[in-house]
Amino acid sequence: MPDLRRARLTPVERRAQLVATGVNFLAEHSLDELTMDVLAQRAGVSRPLLFHYFDTRQGMHLAVVTTARDSLLLASEPRDDLEPRARIRDTLLRITEFVRQHQGTFHSLVRGIASGDPAVRRVVDESRDLNAERLLDAFIELGIADTPGLRVALRAWVSFTEETLISLVIDRDEDPVVVVRFLEATLDGVVAATGELPL
Repeated sequence: MPDLRRARLTPVERRAQLVATGVNFLAEHSLDELTMDVLAQRAGVSRPLLFHYFDTRQGMHLAVVTTARDSLLLASEPRDDLEPRARIRDTLLRITEFVRQHQGTFHSLVRGIASGDPAVRRVVDESRDLNAERLLDAFIELGIADTPGLRVALRAWVSFTEETLISLVIDRDEDPVVVVRFLEATLDGVVAATGELPL
């Protein structure tokens, strides 16, 4: 491991490097295993230095999870140049590829955060809300009415998709194209079912 104390970094750069080390840790470990001692050892810095940058273990966890979440959101940002259906399919393919390449990190975000700090859980929930909003925008373009029922359905489908990606991509290594077709079919079914709701 490179010794970060020997590198002449600005405070912003050093904090970013520490956070990156924490994100890399999530590739093989759960968030609960990431302590100040572990991060200090992996980064080659003193424990007091970590407290200078993060104040608390919870603060460090929050920074690491936020960065991991933002990487997923960036990798799956919808392409404005595609029509709604193609945009949804393209986004799902890129999310699936992200999960294949970052299995441990994705697993930690989806499964490892459930029992964590409320602030950390909020960060993950924000990504689910944003992904549901992205879907909502696409379906509104397709002429589907924006209703409370549709919003509830899309938010629930996002959580369903996370579990599906863990089961089919991480656990079973299914073909991404097959996974995306399945997800598209379930999405259409969920959206169609909202027409039965008096909302």
